[in-house]
Amino acid sequence: MFFDKSFAADGVYKQMGMVKVVGLVLHPRRDCGSAIDAITRWAQRRDVTVLGLHEEIDRIDCQAEAVSPEEMVERAGLLVSLGGDGTMLRTMRLVEGRKTPVLGVNVGRLGFLAEVDLPDLPEALSAIDEHRFTIESRTAVRTVLPDGKAVSAFNDIAMVRVPGDGLAAIGISVEGKNFVNYQADAVIVSTPTGSTAYSFSAGGPIVSPNVEGLIVTAAAAHSSFNRPLMLALTERLELDVLATSGRLAIEVDGIIEGYARPDDRLAIEPVPSAANVIRLGGTSFYERARRKLRVEGSAQVGVPDSADAVVVDSFERQRYEVLLGGEVAGVLNYRRHGEKIELMHTEIEQTFSGRGLASRLASAALEDARGRATPVVVSCPFVIGYLDRHPEYADLLSQS
Repeated sequence: MFFDKSFAADGVYKQMGMVKVVGLVLHPRRDCGSAIDAITRWAQRRDVTVLGLHEEIDRIDCQAEAVSPEEMVERAGLLVSLGGDGTMLRTMRLVEGRKTPVLGVNVGRLGFLAEVDLPDLPEALSAIDEHRFTIESRTAVRTVLPDGKAVSAFNDIAMVRVPGDGLAAIGISVEGKNFVNYQADAVIVSTPTGSTAYSFSAGGPIVSPNVEGLIVTAAAAHSSFNRPLMLALTERLELDVLATSGRLAIEVDGIIEGYARPDDRLAIEPVPSAANVIRLGGTSFYERARRKLRVEGSAQVGVPDSADAVVVDSFERQRYEVLLGGEVAGVLNYRRHGEKIELMHTEIEQTFSGRGLASRLASAALEDARGRATPVVVSCPFVIGYLDRHPEYADLLSQS
């Protein structure tokens, strides 16, 4: 296996062995080919076994061993999530209750949970292998739905009005006694991890993932009391669907898992340290929050440094995006023709012009093509000019 899965109070793993088995969890639509290639190359050099889920690995050509979710959880000492926050949440649910750490890799837009971007992946894997990382534990919430199904979430459990069925009328009981009744479009029970998701959009606070507690937030509250609540994990929380409520959808990390009707009750159970997320120290939670949520004001000094720009392949949009300060600063559109890729058009937002970001896009796209051994066709005038200045990429051009 990977290591003894024990770590000190400061969150740093101690006395660990080498990585031996790595499990991959993939975004269902985005192209994860570059990330998988980087992981398998790294694994081959170190005699590391790479596992993938049958339904994900079978649709692509890679050297990972296809296994069931149960076998992956049992064998892997490290899970790597390739995608965005949704993929990361799915990976955390997969290993809920185990010490197995999870590394999040951005394959798309900037997220909160992922720790590294694709270009930094090999270095991140080596850092983990050499024990140069810390662990951030994450709280989950569990409940049993009215139909008896047990569910758990790392972001939130929300009771949401069904259009045409009336408002969500929900009583909040703490320690067995009613505290307040909400009438709202939804009532959200969020972990600190989920404080920047649905709860935030409903007016809830930004909460550090290191805080032990739960947030209860009403979205578009129609009641006179509309403030969020912050509860300790030790306080018993129950949600009662009142007689005046319409039928409610129960969303678990954004996925509808069931429905509730008047007189139904959900008992919410917090699960401390339900999953372990790897942190390499590159950014803090507050830096990610400021970039992702575009927090402006005294906390943001000056403009983002172009050296911090990150290029990602937005596969579903067929374009490379350069992200700066959490914003899409520019794009390079492409089209795939069989085994070839055509680089078509580069565009940089006016507010980010003059920072060399177009060149960053061009070089990243060409390096990606080199890594995949993909012939390149160029119709973009900027990339044509870039190739004139950088003849080292001439070998990538398609000869037909």
